[in-house]
Amino acid sequence: EGTLGIITKAVLKLFPAPKTTMTVLAALPELTAILNLFEATRQLCGDRLTAFELISRIAIDLGVAHIPGVIDPFENAHPCYALIELTSPRANDELRTEIETVLEKAFEDGIVTDAVFAESDAQRQELWKIREEIPAAQTREGASIKHDISVPVSQTVAFITEASKQITQALPGIRPCPFGHIGDGNIHFNLTQPAEMTSEDFMAQAEALTRIVYDLVVEMKGSISAEHGIGAFKRKELAHYASATKIDLMRSIKQALDPDNIMNPGKIV
Repeated sequence: EGTLGIITKAVLKLFPAPKTTMTVLAALPELTAILNLFEATRQLCGDRLTAFELISRIAIDLGVAHIPGVIDPFENAHPCYALIELTSPRANDELRTEIETVLEKAFEDGIVTDAVFAESDAQRQELWKIREEIPAAQTREGASIKHDISVPVSQTVAFITEASKQITQALPGIRPCPFGHIGDGNIHFNLTQPAEMTSEDFMAQAEALTRIVYDLVVEMKGSISAEHGIGAFKRKELAHYASATKIDLMRSIKQALDPDNIMNPGKIV
């Protein structure tokens, strides 16, 4: 995070831009099905699988309610969804055939109940808009408490299930809105305020609710900060969860490399 050094040179490895893209939104009968679908897709499609995103039902509801252009592409509501994208640097690659093979087996096994294919780039953008507008939709619904966490991929469903249970017990009416990158275990476990509660009263409970979430993350051998680092915002949480030995070591390294504290001061430790 810029606290131990300054980047003076970078070497980039470039890959050919995709010439073929296949995007699908799959509807699932229950959250537990998503790991089975992910594994089946990864096994057949390999490195052509470039996105596998969890979208919860509430995320679609909030998007439709608050964001112009967000539509629910299905006739019926489903508990959760997987946004799947395959890409290839080769033109006319058989990506559709591959994902159809995965989905046909998934339908037979009962882990997928419906699916929508993007038949054009415009339709692809519509599907991605559902996913990308989730944070904005939450903001328009009211106050939200955001958690950028990661757990082992095998623990993603267990984490979401247990965290939702504990959070709901702590604050009845709260609306968990999990979404994120199943492929690397990075879940945005965001919490939307209860409909009958004011934003002020809800945010007053942020610290206690966050502690519930982070305790479970640590219990499952995960990280309380996946994509966005520690910075200044999570310094208190780092101090709570990291051992005194680890904190002392981090400070010693900082002092050795940056004795005048000029590199991103006030961050991490």
